[in-house]
Amino acid sequence: MIITIVSVILVLGGLIFFHELGHFLVARWLGMGVSTFSLGFGPKIWGRTRGKTEYRLSAVPLGGYVALVGEEEDAELPEGFTKEESFSHRPPWQRLLVVAAGPLANILLAWLLCWGLAYVKGEADILPDIGGIEADSPAAAAGLRAGDTVLSINGAPVPDWNVLSERITGSQGTPLTMVVTRDGVERAVTVKPRSVMRKTIFGEEKPLWQVGIRASGQMRYRDLGFFSAAVAGAQRTWDMGSLIWQGMVKLVQRVVPLDQVGGPIMIAQMVGQQAQEGLSNVLALTALISINLAILNLLPIPVLDGGHILFFALETVMRRPLSPRIRAVTTQAGFVFLIGLMVLATFNDVWRIIKNFGGLGG
Repeated sequence: MIITIVSVILVLGGLIFFHELGHFLVARWLGMGVSTFSLGFGPKIWGRTRGKTEYRLSAVPLGGYVALVGEEEDAELPEGFTKEESFSHRPPWQRLLVVAAGPLANILLAWLLCWGLAYVKGEADILPDIGGIEADSPAAAAGLRAGDTVLSINGAPVPDWNVLSERITGSQGTPLTMVVTRDGVERAVTVKPRSVMRKTIFGEEKPLWQVGIRASGQMRYRDLGFFSAAVAGAQRTWDMGSLIWQGMVKLVQRVVPLDQVGGPIMIAQMVGQQAQEGLSNVLALTALISINLAILNLLPIPVLDGGHILFFALETVMRRPLSPRIRAVTTQAGFVFLIGLMVLATFNDVWRIIKNFGGLGG
């Protein structure tokens, strides 16, 4: 329990703090005034003023905040700050950069974590070893057996299972000539993939070309250099972001049911589970949550960073601010939407706990 609590505080607090750090650094780079930068929320435990900014440590360690000077046009400026440092008096493109810096900082954090993990642990490849054959499958008919290692398909080398899978699914039913090694002897077999209906990770049923083989699960780890690990980390970050975005789209399309939406309780459970597995698992999950936080914040919903980005982009194009009434109405609508989403996520989290408890009790 102690490990879980500490892990949740470090992960969630670190993610939100890094998000706010992005806003802070860009605001200061552009010469905007920042009255307070706080690590944590609530009552101040410790504080020190450097320049015009007070840096403080607050009692609630989940996150932090940045108090920009003049966030509202009619806001009173704190003592020592000038109108030129006011956020609201800066060009819309500068305000846009400050707002966008938070989500971009989360993406940067995810990349750095993935980079570090790739450099320390290397790249894991699933070997192209066949672990099982489905009965009455094209693979069984062609004479493939469990224990065979696939060397090539149609003359092209097969370095790992991902490449093997891509070649089969992309065949469109065209017969494939596989060279496999069995008991130290190479053999060539011809297998014709068949189309089967399979569920995607989002629960959709789609046709997929398969031959009826399963991976053995054997892994091979490749050491990566500093820069190759950076590339691998960037690819991993992109893949996770793409998957999260697809999940959000599928949620809107009702392909993914609403009961799959989770909130802070589910995140805390996931962090706690990964904390039991080791630091690398926690860091990998932190990268995933960081990207999720970035994408969620970039959605063009008023109240979120993405909504402010939309407002500032429109102001740049129109060369005048949006009507205060339009901003007020859309902001209220965005606030109601977010409250509804939080209620749904919390309900789902609690309901999962109740169901799991009931399952254990039965």
